[in-house]
Amino acid sequence: MNDLLRQLGLGAINPGTWCGNEATEDKTAGLIDSINPTTGEVIASVRNTSKAEYERVIARAEASFAAWSRIPAPVRGNAVRLIGNALREHRDALGALVTLENGKIRSEGVGEVQEMIDIADFAVGQSRMLYGNTMHSERPQHRMYEQWHPLGLVGTITAFNFPVAVWAWNACIAAICGNVNIWKPSPKTALCGVAVQKIVNAALANENLPDAFFLINDDSNELAEMFVDDPRIRLLSFTGSCAVGRQVGTRVAARMGRVLLELGGNNAIIVDEFANLDLAIPAIVFGSVGTAGQRCTTTRRVLIHQSRFAEVRNALVRAYGQIRIGDPLDSRTLMGPLIDPASVSRVEAACDAVRASGGEIICGGERLDRPGNFITPAIAVAKNDWDIVQSETFGPILYLIPFDTLDDAIAMQNAVVQGLSSAIFTDRLQNAERFLSATGSDCGIANVNIGTSGAEIGGAFGGEKETGGGREAGSDAWKAYMRRQTTTINWGTDLPLAQGVNFTL
Repeated sequence: MNDLLRQLGLGAINPGTWCGNEATEDKTAGLIDSINPTTGEVIASVRNTSKAEYERVIARAEASFAAWSRIPAPVRGNAVRLIGNALREHRDALGALVTLENGKIRSEGVGEVQEMIDIADFAVGQSRMLYGNTMHSERPQHRMYEQWHPLGLVGTITAFNFPVAVWAWNACIAAICGNVNIWKPSPKTALCGVAVQKIVNAALANENLPDAFFLINDDSNELAEMFVDDPRIRLLSFTGSCAVGRQVGTRVAARMGRVLLELGGNNAIIVDEFANLDLAIPAIVFGSVGTAGQRCTTTRRVLIHQSRFAEVRNALVRAYGQIRIGDPLDSRTLMGPLIDPASVSRVEAACDAVRASGGEIICGGERLDRPGNFITPAIAVAKNDWDIVQSETFGPILYLIPFDTLDDAIAMQNAVVQGLSSAIFTDRLQNAERFLSATGSDCGIANVNIGTSGAEIGGAFGGEKETGGGREAGSDAWKAYMRRQTTTINWGTDLPLAQGVNFTL
């Protein structure tokens, strides 16, 4: 562990406030202990950001924006290219730190850093494609077009479950758009935030560029609330629960700011009577157990045609029996710990709620008698309208629910307040197209013959309803980080008015 920290330039106590490559450390601010969820031991500590430091960060960021926004977008793209290259050099070490601090298995930790590299590559290309439309004017000798300008300061609040990738989704795209990013990572994974900040800004240290990436840390709500309420933060991107996201959205709206919300999911996979179970079973298992069930895209419900219910149930129980639970740094492990003891307790409580509702836990849900936050992944036979099924338990509990017709399955899938990810396994074209139609899945992501988890960065990521409605990463998600301006130029010698209005003095 110490070798890993040294490799990433981390120490026993690390400054948690960064303006580009320059750190500040108010020693009157408290410390955030980074806890290894596998052992319960302290890895290292990160210094909180004080209120005075926060104000310095904002002031520096505003000054940087004035310079950064004037740099041509392709040059900003080249800066992001350098960041991507630096992340390539540190991919394995940073991925190991993600695993150490977050608890996801090693391949997922490295995969998360690869996702950062992928979005950096995407952003480099996007820096030359910040297109606006041209329109024909109804007035002679007039030209109309739209252009896109940066917003200013973009705030990013990330969750523990993806401690580095979600920052990159926001920061890389925001940067090529001309914005400056201020990041507040989860206090549960603060060390990952410091490591990323050091890697990114070291890559840009000799480029004579203004600072574009800033970091603050806070293990209380006080500084976070200042951040959310700050009118200087033109766009706030928040990843977290629906309950907290609702508060964030309300507070940012109250100051007429922009908000990008990526909130909870209650994602379902439909397995119809024509499904190929050789595809469906592995997808369900990874979707429900990956990151120990702590993804917003985790598969939480499986809606199974009555004719296949026993077959799917038995196959899943067999597959769950093969899941190796343990040290996530061990390449043989398929499921690591949950992030903290409270998360284990919530899974146990969900199992109790299933039993209280008349359902059955057919496997798992047992706390492991060992150090760390370990529990066996649970499978329950349940009903879609139960309160516990309607809510998101952020852990490895999967609900199996039978259905009679595809329309019934789609209705049950949509009958939750969240709307992030969805999937159907079917070899029948008509069923796939019905699922993808306007009256099919109501989620932001709808897949056929792949699971709910593991989105690629080329597409826009996000969901509907209480998932927040935001979009990050690919496609035209860059537009969220810019303001649109419609421009009309009169290059003639007359002043005709639109709609034929006559106003002659």
